[in-house]
Amino acid sequence: MGSTTDFRPGLIIRFNNDLYQIVEFQHVNPGNWRAFVRAKLKNLKTGRVIENRFRAGESVDTIRVERHQYQYLYREGDIYVLMNTETFDQLNIPEEILGEGVKFLKEGAMIDLLMNGTSVVSAELPIFAELEVTRTDPGFKGDTATGGSKPATLETGVVVNVPLFIQEGEKIKVDTRTGDYVERVK
Repeated sequence: MGSTTDFRPGLIIRFNNDLYQIVEFQHVNPGNWRAFVRAKLKNLKTGRVIENRFRAGESVDTIRVERHQYQYLYREGDIYVLMNTETFDQLNIPEEILGEGVKFLKEGAMIDLLMNGTSVVSAELPIFAELEVTRTDPGFKGDTATGGSKPATLETGVVVNVPLFIQEGEKIKVDTRTGDYVERVK
């Protein structure tokens, strides 16, 4: 147990029977009214951000988490097998804990797991992934002036929009949070 005085960005609390991470917070002391804390909370299961007011000093259920680095080994259906890089222990993680960014994961990628004891609270995937373009239509001369884009299939099977000058066999950098093309990798 803690209180609103323990709030800091990144702190994980149990609120309404779900786990939330504090994104940002602000102590508000409105003159002759009671002080309160306005906080933005990110639901670790859904990723949705909500705002909530807590009374100043209100007790909250803080969750102690440890960060461990795991390596993505392989996938079996919607279960991802990860290995702790220090102890070599393996964990089976369901896809919903890893979130939308899993479609950009290559075997061998490093993932940070936030753990409360032995249970996984949330996962932080790499923000960028460098992936090879395995299939895309060729761009035509003069197409680049319009700044258009075309679909490209990447080595993990996911399809993203890329600029017209990108060819098959090239590596590109993709933002795993949005699925957007970032740049060509030399």
